[in-house]
Amino acid sequence: MTQVYVIAGPTASGKSSRALDLASRINGVVINADSMQVYDALPMLTAQPSAEDRVHIPHRLYGVIDPLTSYSAGNWRERAIFEIKDVLTHGQTPIITGGSGLYIKALMEGFSPIPDIPPDVRQNAIDLQAQLGNPGFHALLAERDPVMAARFHPFHTARLVRAWEVIEATGKSLAEWQKLPKEKPPAEWTFDVEVILPDRDLLNTRCDARFDAMMENGVLDEVEHFSRRLQIDIPPQALINRALGLQPLLSYLRGDMIRDDAISQAKLETRQYAKRQMTWFRHQIKG
Repeated sequence: MTQVYVIAGPTASGKSSRALDLASRINGVVINADSMQVYDALPMLTAQPSAEDRVHIPHRLYGVIDPLTSYSAGNWRERAIFEIKDVLTHGQTPIITGGSGLYIKALMEGFSPIPDIPPDVRQNAIDLQAQLGNPGFHALLAERDPVMAARFHPFHTARLVRAWEVIEATGKSLAEWQKLPKEKPPAEWTFDVEVILPDRDLLNTRCDARFDAMMENGVLDEVEHFSRRLQIDIPPQALINRALGLQPLLSYLRGDMIRDDAISQAKLETRQYAKRQMTWFRHQIKG
């Protein structure tokens, strides 16, 4: 059997440190499973590994996708399997690390064999959602695919767009594709899973401290540089715009929010997201 290590948990839980420590002891390669860290943008704000960490330990799938690209759990799974196989070929040990639970679950449990969605169909779905807004887009999806529309809250934007693009491209509801047998990972792989779930108060403290460190290290400069790209080539519906803390810091840079309020809002976003991750991991992935 071939062992693949998985270190999962909420943001600021200590996953990266644990992965680095493990990798140093077992000739490991850290493979990213975070939906924001795959993008080649905002490396500090999204807490991508430092240059120093990358020098000492090999890292993969960090900052490899253009922020204009829509990237799904299925896209990541395909790329992650390729990277795992390559790591094993070189006699090293793959260590999957991240907080995007759907990515990790897709890797370990398999994924429904949904055909690739043409880029123009995906972009048309994104554009239509932006034009109609969430309630209007949800209502339109309900007319065309009532099963999937009933599963999602009207403000689950990415999921609504995904349901629309699938039925648009294939003529079949995502619900029908999901009934098909899942494409499993290689049978010889076994997953050694560690889910890090710190005490809630400790996790909140870590979230706040990490954001303070980002501010001290110049994350505002990074966000200001990114804001210029937003004005030129990155549409507001791009997934990278959901990076934790991005919107409050942009509001501060525009003069719409004072600095202290922006920091407080960014920290609150991070703590709330960490809480949702904790709940998800407790119920969905067993360490």
